[in-house]
Amino acid sequence: MPIRTKATEAGIFNPSELALLGRVFEHLRFDNQSPEQRDAIASRIIANYMAGIKDEAELVSLSKQPLGRR
Repeated sequence: MPIRTKATEAGIFNPSELALLGRVFEHLRFDNQSPEQRDAIASRIIANYMAGIKDEAELVSLSKQPLGRR
C-alpha cells in the first residue's frame, strides 16, 4: 500500500497514526488511479498530517487538493 511506504519514508509513525493515514488514503483511492496518482495522494496525506492536520475528515478534505500554492 503506497501510504505505508510513504509513511515509512517520511518518518516514524505509531500504529494509530498509520491506521488514520490508511483510512484517509482509502477514502481518496479509486481503482482507476495510476500508481503515480496513488503515490501523490499518499504524499499529500502525509504532508498535511505532518503540517498538523490530525482530524480525519479534515485530512480527507485537504488531501483532495494538490499541494503547493496557487
